Amino acid sequence: MIARPLDLASRLRPPPQGTGALHYVNVGLLGLFFAVFGSRFVLAPGIGLDFQLPQLAGAQSGAAQATDVISVLRSGQIFTSDGLVDAAQLRQWLKSRAGKDPHPTLLIRASSGVTLAELIEIEGAAHDAGFRVLLAAAEAATPSPVELK
Repeated sequence: MIARPLDLASRLRPPPQGTGALHYVNVGLLGLFFAVFGSRFVLAPGIGLDFQLPQLAGAQSGAAQATDVISVLRSGQIFTSDGLVDAAQLRQWLKSRAGKDPHPTLLIRASSGVTLAELIEIEGAAHDAGFRVLLAAAEAATPSPVELK
């Protein structure tokens, strides 16, 4: 009586029976969230806003279908369809991809700040793996007749 003078424990509601399905729904929604937003298409590192292809007149007329595409950034990062790779991993990736097609073609999307030495190294690795190499370029903007005057 002295320890519990107001007898509050007898006036409380009993604890709920069972855990309920809401916890399982929350876990399922979290799993769905990470499955959707954790894909390499949404949260994986990608090409930044500063990525610009070099411009070349007639670039669209020389376009061809490629079996594989890589993107090379000015910072030296190389992105394949499987994600970010370094130079050694790129060689392995190229060798594994070359056997999947009878005439493999690699399109290199190099940012305008990528050095020629890096491009030649990547192109050499692609040729060693058996790829035909194409370099991506944006069509050069032609001035309108109004701007020519």
